Amino acid sequence: MYRILPSRVGSKKLVGLVQRNAKIRLISSTNGQKNTTVYPIPHIKSENVKPDMDSESSYLDTLTKKELFGYFVIGLATLNKPILSLVIKLFPYTPLWMIKALVYQNYCGGDDVKQVVKTGERLAERGIKNMMVSYTVEACDGKQMSVSIPQIIEETKSSVTNILTPHIRSMLKDATSKVENPVELSNAINEIPPGYVALKPTGLIENAAEVLLNYENPEYYDRYNELVSNCESVCEIAAKKNSELKAEYPQREAPFVSVVVDAERNDLQQGVYKLQRDLMAKFNRSAIKGAKPQVGDACVVGTVQMYLKESFGILELEDKLAREGNYILGWKLVRGAYIHSEPDRGVIHNTKEDTDKNYDAGILKSIHNMNSGNPTVGHLVVASHNGNTQLKATQLLEGLGMNSTADHVRYNVVLGQLLGMADNITYDLITNHNVKNIIKYVPWGPPLETKDYLLRRLEENGDAVRADSGWPLVKGIMSTFFKRLC
Repeated sequence: MYRILPSRVGSKKLVGLVQRNAKIRLISSTNGQKNTTVYPIPHIKSENVKPDMDSESSYLDTLTKKELFGYFVIGLATLNKPILSLVIKLFPYTPLWMIKALVYQNYCGGDDVKQVVKTGERLAERGIKNMMVSYTVEACDGKQMSVSIPQIIEETKSSVTNILTPHIRSMLKDATSKVENPVELSNAINEIPPGYVALKPTGLIENAAEVLLNYENPEYYDRYNELVSNCESVCEIAAKKNSELKAEYPQREAPFVSVVVDAERNDLQQGVYKLQRDLMAKFNRSAIKGAKPQVGDACVVGTVQMYLKESFGILELEDKLAREGNYILGWKLVRGAYIHSEPDRGVIHNTKEDTDKNYDAGILKSIHNMNSGNPTVGHLVVASHNGNTQLKATQLLEGLGMNSTADHVRYNVVLGQLLGMADNITYDLITNHNVKNIIKYVPWGPPLETKDYLLRRLEENGDAVRADSGWPLVKGIMSTFFKRLC
């Protein structure tokens, strides 16, 4: 029997609701119809801030020799665009043992749970107290995988029970061990960001693309419900761990563990919106039955790619549905993971400036919503490799003032970056701006599957990798090695 949750909205209804409730350019829906009505992008005026570049290379001093060598290889591979393009072409033919020997540890958490736990400990040494772990296997378009769907689900559950829960317990114990003042104790408990487990919808059911494309088709109701059920099995474990940890640390105002639904390519995205909406409607509710949920009650976090013209309207629509359904939203806002591989360029903002304005508007809207008297957003992950963006978000949080409501909001806004990327920005935020609410996205899993992940990073984030790396990185690493020899 197909479940009709309070937030169920089909793609045709979604198009109409977004048009009525949001001032954006809505371009696409999965039924193939196009709407090219143009709405103005909200203008956000904010100070132009930049990271402290005086310490841009100082983070290299904090890295191990093996980590430095991995970045050295990446620097050589990204010296210029032609070299990067050649590396991308050769990458599928590069032996796995070579990748693991050279750069694997810089971008992947490991092959198994034990290795990922070690990665978390290493991040903590660098001031990054938590992570978003992703068992990186996909089943999209009938792709043959090295593991089965049941194993993917079990490993994802294991991410919660055997990686994230022990890790945050360790971080909390370490943070509170030397604190005696009750006020300082509360801050110590809340300054540790949540741990996150990422759900990749295309890795949680066979022929996932077909299911997501046809989620409204009655012939696919059972398959869609199977996908929802697979995701719910992970969410239920996260909810249970949150309840257990809350009993130990009642001062905690943010989730201990959250489940994040990752975005997919645009033609599948309406199905993903429906999936994350159904999960939030079930799990993002108040612990008090019937009460209105508040900031901090978001066990499930959905993803919106702000490079899409429809994105701001999606935020507006989901606000409306959450208010009607009495649940709270959790958001991970990204500029756009699939922007380079998106075949329909019409769904993307016309300029980078438009995308940046839209992204900033989404952050501002979410934080202001969380700080209001009647919030519908309960948690926010600002996922960006742009130091300017991360500092703007930090300034917005500082500008909320010093009161319990503002603190509650601050504890529920987290800055996120991919493991191995923007490490100079991460270092600057922690060292020069005392930022504590920062995490890294840590993929892990079978080596063959994580090799595919690394290729996607080169294809989809190549420009960002090149901006972080190239000749300046190579020179910086050579200088660091020289200093250690002297």
